[in-house]
Amino acid sequence: MKDNKELYDVTIIGGGPAGLFAAFYAGLREMKVKVIEAQDRLGGKVHVYPQKMIWDVGGMTPVTGSELMEQMIEQGLTFDPTIELQQTITKMNKLDSTTFELETDQQKKHYSKTVIMAVGGGIIDPIKLDIDNASGYEHSNLFYRVQSIKDFKDKKVLISGGGSSSVDWANELAPIAKQVILIYRGDELKAHESDISKLAKNNVEYWTHTEITGLQGDDRINEVKLLHNQTNKTDTLSVDAVLVNHGYNRNHQLMTESGLQIDLKDNYFIKGNVLGESNVPGLYGAGDILSHDGKLHLIAGAFQDAANAVNGAKRYLDPEAQKVALVSSHNDRFKEKNKEYIYAE
Repeated sequence: MKDNKELYDVTIIGGGPAGLFAAFYAGLREMKVKVIEAQDRLGGKVHVYPQKMIWDVGGMTPVTGSELMEQMIEQGLTFDPTIELQQTITKMNKLDSTTFELETDQQKKHYSKTVIMAVGGGIIDPIKLDIDNASGYEHSNLFYRVQSIKDFKDKKVLISGGGSSSVDWANELAPIAKQVILIYRGDELKAHESDISKLAKNNVEYWTHTEITGLQGDDRINEVKLLHNQTNKTDTLSVDAVLVNHGYNRNHQLMTESGLQIDLKDNYFIKGNVLGESNVPGLYGAGDILSHDGKLHLIAGAFQDAANAVNGAKRYLDPEAQKVALVSSHNDRFKEKNKEYIYAE
């Protein structure tokens, strides 16, 4: 076990919207900050929908998920927090009233005076096709998320999945693709009726009781083997691209195996309050992981959660500290940084 004895004022677990804004706000409050993210990049769940348009962040005109992530990451790194990627916290212990010990799956230990949990609904990984050669096509034309709509322009696209995401993407891709076919192994699609109705308007064929059993091609998939699971009839379909939306696996190991007795709701979410406080002194929640009356499950709500958690952590360390940070328009910490924008060519 590798120990990093350096002690931080606050360690934020999770690098999504709540974690990134917490990093920014904690830096604004002159705290020594570390962010630990399980994935190989910052951005959190927004990576699942990089091409979706986001309208509901206050004061911001609609942006794609990808654009929003870029701006959140830039903001989150404003005060140079320490960033640790590809490390999953597997256990937390509180050594004393001012020190948390965090253990990772990389056999490392981190130490922090306070902790903000911003892990969303858990670490999410797409459920992949259980077909032997599937992984070989992931870098060509087998997709588990849409990174760029242009990848499907003028293509014959097969989408596998029957939920809202699959139906949404079938309708989104239909105007630019040559053809879109949607398959689902169940009886009926599990999406809003109005979205299902759009499939016909967009000339999207959809077949139920149908699933992928094989992929054929050299460097790229050019044919898919299909099974109709009621008749056991098999067929092949020529395709240019395959998009799989079978849902996500969620890793809840930290919450279920933590050494701390966190008050949980529904066996996973931190049961806290509007200030982000948990029942463990010095441990706070922000974003989707936090449950309380009046919770707002929007990215905008995650930002407020983050600020509240940071303010709580600051006053936990220094009871005489101001309750909130000075707003940016009056904060001296931005004087030099503002010049970079005001006088930029």
